[in-house]
Amino acid sequence: MREIRRIQDVDVAGKRVLVRVDFNVPMKDGKVSDATRLVSAIPTIELLTGKGARVILIAHFGRPKGQHVPEMSLEPVAQPLADLLGVPVDFCMETVGEEAMAAAADMADGDVLLLENTRFHPGEEANDPALARQLADLADLYVNDAFSAAHRAHTSTEGVAQLLPSYAGLAMQREIDHLVAALEAPQRPVIALVGGAKVSTKLDLLNNLVKKVDILFVGGGMANTLLNAQGVKVGKSLCEKDLVDTARAIIATAEETGCKLMLPSDVVVAKEFRPNPETRLTAVTDVAEDEMILDCGPATVVALAMAMEDAKTLIWNGPLGAFETPPFETATVAAAQQAARAVKERGLVAVAGGGDTVAALNQAGVSNDFSFISTAGGAFLEWMEGKALPGVGVLKQARGVAA
Repeated sequence: MREIRRIQDVDVAGKRVLVRVDFNVPMKDGKVSDATRLVSAIPTIELLTGKGARVILIAHFGRPKGQHVPEMSLEPVAQPLADLLGVPVDFCMETVGEEAMAAAADMADGDVLLLENTRFHPGEEANDPALARQLADLADLYVNDAFSAAHRAHTSTEGVAQLLPSYAGLAMQREIDHLVAALEAPQRPVIALVGGAKVSTKLDLLNNLVKKVDILFVGGGMANTLLNAQGVKVGKSLCEKDLVDTARAIIATAEETGCKLMLPSDVVVAKEFRPNPETRLTAVTDVAEDEMILDCGPATVVALAMAMEDAKTLIWNGPLGAFETPPFETATVAAAQQAARAVKERGLVAVAGGGDTVAALNQAGVSNDFSFISTAGGAFLEWMEGKALPGVGVLKQARGVAA
C-alpha cells in the first residue's frame, strides 16, 4: 500500500487546518452520553494546536438528509469537547458561507472552531464540488481523522481533500497501521475468525479472506450455511439454503488457495430460541430436525484455541454464537479470553472490529487486551473485504503539499 501522508510531518504554525472528525456520538436528553469518539479526536487536535495551528472541525451527526434538523445540531458537542481539551471551543451555526468564513478568519493560533453538521447540506453526501470548494476556502490544509467515515465518498471525506494539501490524523493513522499489519503485511500464520448470522452479509469478506489468510474459522449462524453445503443437516437452524452453491464456491476457493477452513465440530442446540432454554451438546452431524444450533461447543473452542496458538496474527469479526442471549455467549467468551491470553503471553497480533464483535469482546472483558479494536463499523468491514476506501485513497494521491 502506498504510504499515506501524515500530519505530524507538516509545519502547521499559523495555518488554518480543516479536520474531519467523527462526532456522531450517542446523545441522551440533548447531552453527549458517550464521549469515546470525542476522546479519540483529542490527540490530533492537541498536536495541531500545540504547533500553533488554527483548528476547524467538521463532522456529521445523524441522518438529516440535507435538511437543517435542530435535534441533529453539533452544538451540544462543543462544551464537552472543550472540557476534554481544557481550552474553549467556538461553535459556528453554519458549515460554509459568510458566517463560517468570518469565524475562520477571526481565529488566532491555537484556537479551535467547530462547524455545524455537514449533512445539513444536501451536497455533502452527493460529494458536491461546489460545497467542496466552499469548505476548502475555509482552510490551508485538510486532515481526515475519521476512519469510520472513510468508506464514503462524501464532500467532507473525499471532495475537499482533492482541493487542499491533505493528511491523515493520528486516529486515522492508528487505524490504518493496524489494519495493514493485520491483512496487507501480516506476521504469518494468519487466522481469521468470522462469525455472525448470515453468509449473505459477509460474502465479500469471506471471499477476500479465504485468499489472504492461512486459517479461516467460520462460526455463528453463517457456519450453518457452509455446513449445509457439505451435506450436514442443521435442523431448524438459521441457514441460507439458497446460497449453497455460493458456500461451495468459498469452500473450493479455500482448497485452491491452501487456506484451512475450520467449521464447528460440536454445537450447543435448543428447540427454542430464548434466554436459558433447555440445551443439548452434540456433534454437528447429530442435530435433530426440531433443534437449532445456537453456539459452538467446547471441542470446537479447543480446536480454535490450538489454531490460535500456532498463529502470529488474528483477525476477528463476528461472534461464534447467539452471544446476546444466555447461555449462548459461552464459546465467544472462551475464544476471546484465549485470544487475549495469546496477546499477553506470546505477542499475538489480534485485531478485531464490527459492532457485534466489540460488544462481544466487552462482554468477555478482554477489550483492553487485544492489540487493536476498531469501532469504525462499515469502514472496517470494507477494508477487510479488500475494497478501496475513498477517504483513505485521497490521502495517498500525489499532489503539492505544504511544509
